[in-house]
Amino acid sequence: MRRHTALLAAGLLMTVSGCGLTSGSPMVDDVRAGLIGRGEPLKGASLTVTSKSFTEQLILGAIMGIAFEAAGAEVLDRTGIQGSIGSREAVVKGEADAGYEYTGTAWITYLGHSEPIPDPRAQWEAVREADAKNGVSWLAPSALNNTYALAMNQENHKKYGTNTLSDVAALSKSDPGAVTLCVEVEFANRADGLRGMRQEYGMNVPTGDITQMDTGIIYTQAAKGSCVYGEVFTTDGRINSMNLVVMQDDKKFFPNYNAAPMINSRTLKKWPAIADVLDPITRKLNNSVARDLNARVDVEGEDPHQVALDWMKDEGFVK
Repeated sequence: MRRHTALLAAGLLMTVSGCGLTSGSPMVDDVRAGLIGRGEPLKGASLTVTSKSFTEQLILGAIMGIAFEAAGAEVLDRTGIQGSIGSREAVVKGEADAGYEYTGTAWITYLGHSEPIPDPRAQWEAVREADAKNGVSWLAPSALNNTYALAMNQENHKKYGTNTLSDVAALSKSDPGAVTLCVEVEFANRADGLRGMRQEYGMNVPTGDITQMDTGIIYTQAAKGSCVYGEVFTTDGRINSMNLVVMQDDKKFFPNYNAAPMINSRTLKKWPAIADVLDPITRKLNNSVARDLNARVDVEGEDPHQVALDWMKDEGFVK
C-alpha cells in the first residue's frame, strides 16, 4: 500500500462527492480536556475531520478528532477516504475542515513540484507558503516522517554490518551479489525511488538481484532473509514487530514526508485555537510513536480509533 501517491490515479477519477464525503458519523468519545483543550476553546464549533484510508492516516485522523472533542467541538468523522486526492480536496473546498497530511505529498503530488526540498523544515515552509493561495493553512509539522527506506533482518545486519545507504552501495561494489533487493513495482519505477537511489548512491545492483512484489510480502521476505534488503516505509509497525534494521538515508535522497495538520484557512480564521489544541500533540509524533501505534493495528489487529484514544489518554492530552 503506497502511503502517498499510489491511490492518486484512482482518486482523480472520483469527484469529491464520490469519495465518501457525503457520509460520516459524529465522534462521541467520552473525553474531556487534559493537557490540551482546557477551557473548551472550540466550544460551539462543528468540525469535520478527514483522512486517507491506510492505518496511519486513520489513527492520525482519530487523534485530531478526539483533540477537537476534548476542546469542546462537535466533530464529524469523515476519515478513511479512498485515494490521496479525496481528503485533500475536501479540505480545499471546505467540505472538511482538517486532517493530517504529508509535506512531501503536498509539494510533489498536489503542488506539482518535481524536486523535493532536502531540509524537512524548509520543505514544510515551502508547502505552507505555496498552499496558502489554495485556502489551505499548514500548522507546525511533526518529526513523523513516513518516507522510503531499506531494511534488513538482524542476522544479515550482523553479517554485512551496513547501517547507511552509502554502506549498502559500498557493499554492492566490494561483494557483488551480496545486495539483493525486494521492492514494490511503484518504487522500482519512481525517480525518487529505486532508479534515483541507485544513481545517487552509486549502487551496483544488477536487475537480476531485484525482485518486485507487494508491500506486505516485502517485510516478510526481508525478515526471512530471502532478500537481504527490503523497501519499507519508515513508520511501518512491522519494522519493530519483525525486528528489522533500517538503513539511514545519509545523503538525504528520499523526500521528506513529515505529517502536519492541514486546515481549511477559513476554518482556522474562525477558530484560531485549533493551532493551540493541535501543536502539543503534533510535537509528540515521531517515527517511533507511529511504528508502535501502527503495529497495534496492523500486527495486533486493534481498532485504529481505539488505538488513537488510548494514546491520547496515556500521554495525558485528554481524560
